[in-house]
Amino acid sequence: MSARVRGGILLLALVGFVAASTSTWVHYQLLADPGYTSFCDINENVSCTQVYQSRFGSFGGIPVALLGASWFALVGLLTLATGRSTELDENLGSYLLVLSTLGLAVVLFLGYASFMVLGAVCVLCVVVYVATIGIFVLSGAVSSAPLMAMPARTAADLGRLVRSPAAATVAVLYVGLTVGAVIALPGEPTSALSADTDGAVEESPGSQESEFERFWDAQARVELDVPREGAQVLVVKFNDYQCPSCAQTHRAYEPVFARFESSHPGAIRQHVLDYPLDPECNVQTPRGGHGGACEAAVAVRLARREGQDEEMARWLYENQSELSRESVKAGLEQVAAMTDFDERYDETLEAVRADIALGEHVPVEATPTFVINGVVVKGGLQVQFFEAALELELERSLAAASQ
Repeated sequence: MSARVRGGILLLALVGFVAASTSTWVHYQLLADPGYTSFCDINENVSCTQVYQSRFGSFGGIPVALLGASWFALVGLLTLATGRSTELDENLGSYLLVLSTLGLAVVLFLGYASFMVLGAVCVLCVVVYVATIGIFVLSGAVSSAPLMAMPARTAADLGRLVRSPAAATVAVLYVGLTVGAVIALPGEPTSALSADTDGAVEESPGSQESEFERFWDAQARVELDVPREGAQVLVVKFNDYQCPSCAQTHRAYEPVFARFESSHPGAIRQHVLDYPLDPECNVQTPRGGHGGACEAAVAVRLARREGQDEEMARWLYENQSELSRESVKAGLEQVAAMTDFDERYDETLEAVRADIALGEHVPVEATPTFVINGVVVKGGLQVQFFEAALELELERSLAAASQ
């Protein structure tokens, strides 16, 4: 390996490691603090938080950023070990080539998921992508052993590793730090609710006010004229069907609502209100860039008449990047077999404007905005914190009702 290539890989590994480590730190903060705002959240489309909180942000419960930091550290250690012998350099070259190929495949997938599926850009992630691609390119210039010979050479290198106290110590530290970082992941908030075998809800003995409860009690509260219909917890969501974060929270929270409906039927009600970021129907957003959001809100209301509102909403979320008046009309016909979109549009749009007017009392500054039993949550919460909020409000409502 030439000195220039070696230096280039080391530099890229360092840059990638710093970016991935910073991403990991941000991800940890999001897990630990429901009120945390990332420094790299610039707007709706340039947002690290949106990427980290998506289904692509973790693998097996471990932040992808942490796996990336570990990958860059391994690449750096292998590169530092070069220069001792021709045979060892060839072996290390093969390891780097395999690692960089795997790394390239991962960043191509994550890049596609970020840009094409989520419609969001994570600045730190882009740095990681560039560093990984650079390492892949430079690894192609490194001498490597034939891949067929790698199993035997790997076994020999492992033997050298065990016999070298310094190398073994570095390997143990590398594994130990990686495992320690995984163990240090913040746990999910624990609920003070427990259910007995008859489904009755009790407060766990000795439960004390948690940090989350203190955070929750410090949030602003508003009163909205939305019927509870017998529910102990009312979740109001001001929604834009063309908003990526609205789609993301819809997918993330759907299983949470399903779990509560199974354990406490009727206790929690979600009510979705329209707040399209489209100046066509929302004068509060003169610079709104969602040109199909008003039409989307109307389409869901029309589909509700046929009992197809959930299916219509799902279709809109899945086709956000292509929403226009014509595409929404086509989607409504496909989902609900309705062809009178134009005839009913104006009258239905007035109901959408009524929701927008209700949002002015919050006030809604971005979508999604949730109001959970009066507590205003802008942008949503990590799933574990959202679930903790519902549990806390349910616990308090049940306790108040029993007095």
